[in-house]
Amino acid sequence: MTDAVDPARLRELGDFLRSRRNRLRPADVGLPPGGRRRIPGLRREEVATLAAISPTYLAFLEQGRDVRPSRQVLDALAGALRLSTAERAHLHELVHHAAPAVVTPGGETLPPAVAALVDRLDPCPAYVTGRRWDVLAANRAARALWTDWLLLAPGARNMLWWMFTDPAARTVFVEWEQEASAQLARFRSAAARHPGDRGFAELTARLKAASPEVRAWWPRHDIAPLSSGTKRLRHPLLGELELRHVVLLTADDVEQKLVAFLAADADQARIAELIAADQRPGGLLPRP
Repeated sequence: MTDAVDPARLRELGDFLRSRRNRLRPADVGLPPGGRRRIPGLRREEVATLAAISPTYLAFLEQGRDVRPSRQVLDALAGALRLSTAERAHLHELVHHAAPAVVTPGGETLPPAVAALVDRLDPCPAYVTGRRWDVLAANRAARALWTDWLLLAPGARNMLWWMFTDPAARTVFVEWEQEASAQLARFRSAAARHPGDRGFAELTARLKAASPEVRAWWPRHDIAPLSSGTKRLRHPLLGELELRHVVLLTADDVEQKLVAFLAADADQARIAELIAADQRPGGLLPRP
């Protein structure tokens, strides 16, 4: 957070904390009723005890003073006040101007509606990647032009792993080095948002062990944001293609990225013909 704090945001923070404290009852947080109360909701001392902070500190926050709570304190308050995921994010945004990264334990789940949308985008190539660039969905056009991730082992269904360890990727991407270095820089940006996610460290270690380029480029500390643009691909039957793409973040999980591509009309028609032939008996076409 910057040194200058908007007083309006501090007042909003205080009002927000008081409103959430007032809506709770002792039973909601496992406390006894404690006799008659002059005002509804929990007492400030009760919330402070639940959050393991001092009542005076909580009073300062509710009064809108510039005391600058850490993310750990905000998470403690979010738990004490039984905030929803959206409310917790709002609390962090008021103080730190950004919601905290959400670490999802285990594997990622893609909403069925998003997976269905990806399929319906055929013959426009489209895929969805997760927080560590695992490929969560890909339509027929994307699998025909990149690789068929559904046929790969689960641990290999990752855009970076494929980019740096599969020799076919260097054929698919006309400008492989530019694409690979940019992908690694975007991955590094995402890893910085998830310092507690061991999966990032494990994947980084695997990539360094398998790829001399990752070992050489990682010390540069290159960082890149997600962005739309163009990609040049090479296919054994279609030749070189230039595709414009957009990156969309899903509302249910902003770390899940839907990437959709569009080629020139003539090339788009050839992609449609390619995947149509792939569906006919005996029509399986060679992939890059």
